[in-house]
Amino acid sequence: MATDYIRYDILAQAALRGVVRTVLADAAKKGLPGEHHFKITFATAAPGVRLSERMRTQYPDAMTIVMQHQFWDLAVDDDSFSVGLSFGGVPERVTVPFDAVTAFFDPAVQFGFQFETLERQAADDQGASGKAEKAPTAATPVPVTPSKPDALPAPGPVPAEPPAPPTAEGGGAEVVRLDRFRKK
Repeated sequence: MATDYIRYDILAQAALRGVVRTVLADAAKKGLPGEHHFKITFATAAPGVRLSERMRTQYPDAMTIVMQHQFWDLAVDDDSFSVGLSFGGVPERVTVPFDAVTAFFDPAVQFGFQFETLERQAADDQGASGKAEKAPTAATPVPVTPSKPDALPAPGPVPAEPPAPPTAEGGGAEVVRLDRFRKK
């Protein structure tokens, strides 16, 4: 197997994290347009994540925040964003590095993607070649299904495996996983 010296997987992930950065920066400047709102899942134990001990205890691995009606002071820089949110009636300030984001979804337009660590792929590569490599990561579009804007699920972790894509009879679009193009 040829060695990928360019590391397309890392470039694709950085580009999609740039989409999150750009969208949040626009929302910080102009507010949320129309019915747009965001569900952002992140690893709470990742370096640079700042949240209260109460929230860290409640969500030790991952949490999903919803930025729709009740958020304030959204600030975005090159590496992270911070926002004020209310959790159970208690205001909190959360800071999330973009590298900690594991999923992004805008239910208003059924657009989203999920970042996943392909540790299994790295383990397979190690077994086949006998040498260890850092586990690559890739972004995967998340299959979406129509939902009612008023019926958003409660924040929580994103499932490890995305659900099966809709069938042609269901009228959904084909979901393409970026790791499909990797040589195995």
